Amino acid sequence: MSAKKIAIVRARYNPFGGAERFVARALHALDQSGIELTIIARRWQGHAQEAGSAHRVILNPIHLGRVWRDASFACAVKHHVARHDYDLVQSHERIPGLDIYRAGDGVHREWLAQRSQTLNRWQRLGLACNPYHAYVQWQETRMFAHPALRAVICNSHMVKQEIHEWFGVPESKLHVIYNGVDTAKFHPQVKQGRSATRAQWRVPETAFCFLFLGSGFERKGLASCIEALAELPQACLMVVGHDKHQARYQTLAQSCGVAGRVVFAGAQQDVLPFYGMADAFVLPTLYDPFPNAVLEAMACGLPVITSTKSGVAELISNGQQGEVVPPNQPASLAQAMRALMQSGRADAMGAAARKLAEHHDLTRLGQQLSDLYRQLLV
Repeated sequence: MSAKKIAIVRARYNPFGGAERFVARALHALDQSGIELTIIARRWQGHAQEAGSAHRVILNPIHLGRVWRDASFACAVKHHVARHDYDLVQSHERIPGLDIYRAGDGVHREWLAQRSQTLNRWQRLGLACNPYHAYVQWQETRMFAHPALRAVICNSHMVKQEIHEWFGVPESKLHVIYNGVDTAKFHPQVKQGRSATRAQWRVPETAFCFLFLGSGFERKGLASCIEALAELPQACLMVVGHDKHQARYQTLAQSCGVAGRVVFAGAQQDVLPFYGMADAFVLPTLYDPFPNAVLEAMACGLPVITSTKSGVAELISNGQQGEVVPPNQPASLAQAMRALMQSGRADAMGAAARKLAEHHDLTRLGQQLSDLYRQLLV
């Protein structure tokens, strides 16, 4: 019997990215001896050997602007797939006509609906007239309606419900597979470096430190964190991540009178020391299908605060592993942060968070993916 041929599509393949870690686990879950794997990308970030035994196909047509970039890549992928006899094609990009779509970014129009609530009238008009957003929504509609689509991997029930409600995709095609976390790497032992990391970043040993980790500060809800911090004089905020508008948030911290208690560390390749130095994790995102950072924080034994528009929130019981609050509501966020600062609560909730994370390790993720692939390959 000839080997089954599977292709995985990811426009920008970064071996350290969240989606790519998901792909790596999917490959590990399969019996490699019976699979011939191809990874199709527009850009490959990293070394070629990071593809392992998989074939690499780089498709990068000439383009100008984001719409042309995405549209030309989608066309190139479809032409390539049509010329090759793949048994299964899984895409992490919105491309109609492929077998599996992993909705790691959720529903674009749902994100736009959430974002528009924070904008003024003219900003909302600009958002509505943006050609890139129009293109993405058009591709979403075509992809979910295409008869070739056999399965959609949703990383939360929130995303599953949104896809069903927005596009009418039958629930039989929607498979919820939560992201997994490396519970050996992300472990409460990271707290052993707490004092050294705090000293490095000049965070007082006695301060209650909230960690915010994520790039794209508007979407992740950093403004609410800074505004909430003004109500918590005994707390500080460590911000890890990149945003080209970081200066805006530094100005906001100054206007809120908390500039001395907010540390901007920038993007960091090794985030473990930051989980280790923190007392709690906060990510009141406007919209996030399933932020890996929340699960990583729980695995490190941190209580977490996230929003109702975060897919990971459906795993959290208020007052047990953390707190869930509405997005873009600093007062509610401050109340939740204050609750975690009560004596002994953070430690108890952090221990419960670790236990929850252990149920979502990479072994479970791999088994669920393996089951789905084998079901579709029959």
